[in-house]
Amino acid sequence: MKSWPAPAKINLFLHITGQREDGYHELQTAFQFLDYCDNLQFEVTDEPEIKLLTPIKGVDNEDNLIVRAAKMLQQHAGIERGVKIKLTKLLPMGGGLGGGSSNAATTLVALNQLWHCQFSTTELACLGLKLGADVPIFIHGTASWAEGVGEQLTPISPREPWYVVVVPDCHVATAEVFSANELTRDCESITISRFLSGEGRNVCEDVVRNRYQAVSEALDWLAQFGQARMTGTGACVFADFDSQQQAQQVVNSLPKKWQGFVAKSCNISPLTAEDFSIM
Repeated sequence: MKSWPAPAKINLFLHITGQREDGYHELQTAFQFLDYCDNLQFEVTDEPEIKLLTPIKGVDNEDNLIVRAAKMLQQHAGIERGVKIKLTKLLPMGGGLGGGSSNAATTLVALNQLWHCQFSTTELACLGLKLGADVPIFIHGTASWAEGVGEQLTPISPREPWYVVVVPDCHVATAEVFSANELTRDCESITISRFLSGEGRNVCEDVVRNRYQAVSEALDWLAQFGQARMTGTGACVFADFDSQQQAQQVVNSLPKKWQGFVAKSCNISPLTAEDFSIM
């Protein structure tokens, strides 16, 4: 079986411009992909069962976004076949790298092909939005400016540096951050050109710094080497470098209490970039 990548994403900035009556936040953010991925393998079966062969500790299979995505597509397309799925996990949970959403997106993209559903990218993205606001960006597969709850996407082409990503020893719950009283929810809207000229910050960063000492320490440590930022609602933090060698030197000096890795940023997702037409 061939592996299908489920890449990480980073938020280059994150502003919250308001809150809707249904509780969802209106936001502005910019997504970029990393060449650092979970990997999924799929074996189509004649029986209708959706089976995840590699459960994630602490997550019931029925709650896993991989299984939920497969069942949603199966039902939506009226597919009578099933699938066995194997996940090789690299992306940390609760890190703000979009691992669960990316897994769901890769599942939808792969099974759309393997089950011959023939849904368009737009149709898959609409399905994916039901699973989470970040799923459509992974399905569309291009670095994007996002508004609304994250589903209104405009392709962008920021520069593609090397990143050091530090993984503090904690998991940050997105719901906790978005429900925090001290979270800034009235950011002024900015334009893509203003972002590309250097404006924008992650308004969730202050909330997480105050609640998670490990994230605050990681940001302060990484700031010695460059502009340290938090992705999404955390916990992972990152800084950009001009070369892989520079980035690797920083990772080599990482305190033992944290994990970290070097990754190349990508404006085209590894999932979109690869040709899976011949399996």
